[in-house]
Amino acid sequence: MHRRPDLPAAVRIWEVAPRDGLQNEPSVVPARVKAELVARLVGAGLTTVETSSFVDPAWVPQLADAEEVFSLLEPLRATPDHVHGAALHFPALVPNLRGLERAVSSGVRDVCVFASATETFAWKNLNRSRDEVLERFVPVVTEAKARGLGVRAYVSMCFGDPWEGPVEEADVVSVCERLLEMGADEVSLGDTIGVATTGQVVDMLDALARAGVPARRIAVHFHDTYGQALANTLTALSCGITTVDASAGGIGGCPFAKSATGNLATEDLCWALAGAGVSTGVDLDRLVETSVWMAERLGRPSPSKVVRVLAQRSQGTRSEQ
Repeated sequence: MHRRPDLPAAVRIWEVAPRDGLQNEPSVVPARVKAELVARLVGAGLTTVETSSFVDPAWVPQLADAEEVFSLLEPLRATPDHVHGAALHFPALVPNLRGLERAVSSGVRDVCVFASATETFAWKNLNRSRDEVLERFVPVVTEAKARGLGVRAYVSMCFGDPWEGPVEEADVVSVCERLLEMGADEVSLGDTIGVATTGQVVDMLDALARAGVPARRIAVHFHDTYGQALANTLTALSCGITTVDASAGGIGGCPFAKSATGNLATEDLCWALAGAGVSTGVDLDRLVETSVWMAERLGRPSPSKVVRVLAQRSQGTRSEQ
């Protein structure tokens, strides 16, 4: 371990594999497997695990079983604290008031809404203009906060859009400001198609800081299309960000965005942060075991280099024994 003084002492990982990681899978993963994935992730030390989405099943058939998954997780969700004392969170995506009601009926205490920094993707994703999407979320966020729920807002296409090209910083700042003003606790900046570069990350975070948006209310969500997700994440951390979205095994992608590939692998992130002396609370060996287990059920190896190397090393150790 070689401590990097420019990075925070601790980072909160917002694990997205059960929702963002699985939403684009062509074959439906059984609810019991999804629930076991969540339980294994918690067992590896992850305290925030985004579990599912209460969207119309016609849009995302993979997540049509949200109620069943949360029901299967009821014993785990009844546990108030993790073994290390950190509270557990099982957020779910809600697109509208109906989705919010479904989530609340399932005992969800943290919800997420999903907006776009660009006009084209707002139409592609939600069939509405960017302003209409934001207006639609006002009653959702208001009602969620009135019920005492935590609210996160995702902002997609923050660094590049496959239809519009480069995205103006002012557009991202404006959408983030509106979401925070309506009551969101934090915004997650999504590099949906994985085109961001480190300099662009610095400029975007500087623009948000100048607008008065504090780093503590910003998370980052990088995709690894060009292999830049980890570099961009470390750059964001050096700018004061302390919440990072990642997906166990690197699985995931957006079904509504051209060229969107996998998320930043949680294992790759944890390996880098451990080496830099940054605490995550994650047991990397148990997390690798979980991703290997999930890869077997998906029928393909994990794209994470750290998973592949540590899994091979573990297998070699067992063979020697």
